Amino acid sequence: METLDRYDLAILSELQNDGRLSNAELATRVGLSAAPCWRRVKALEDSGFITGYRAEINRHKIGLGVLAFVRLDANRNSGDVLHELEEAIRRIPEVISCHYISGTGTFELQVVNRDLNSFSQFAREVLINLPNVKDLHTSFSLGEVKASSALPLSQLQAPPTGATMKGRT
Repeated sequence: METLDRYDLAILSELQNDGRLSNAELATRVGLSAAPCWRRVKALEDSGFITGYRAEINRHKIGLGVLAFVRLDANRNSGDVLHELEEAIRRIPEVISCHYISGTGTFELQVVNRDLNSFSQFAREVLINLPNVKDLHTSFSLGEVKASSALPLSQLQAPPTGATMKGRT
């Protein structure tokens, strides 16, 4: 599956909005019958466009009131030493996201915890003691403006026929 048509895009969009849709409901929403819709979903899964399904959990409801953004600086950014740090980060459940970053720092982590005291203890006992860590810089979320895992799909749509690049340089 190399190219996506309007049905594939509609399926991706609907499943991003509600991954619990039954195949029958999904088929109705995208304008297909059930069997072809199921085959398309299976093809999107097999080709790696759909990588999984999960429930979104309200972190506040489960007692995780703090969301911290931690820039972690490594002593050395080379080979096995950095790989060891990456593996250690992957094993920490409180780290919900980790990105290798450009600019100042090596990694940007998103970390959840119960409260500031718990986070402080976690940072002192876990994060700063990871292998090859030189320094930590932390910012805290003061409130979410937007939190979505849905990806934009408009770049996958073909431009309308006859569209011009008028006014663009």
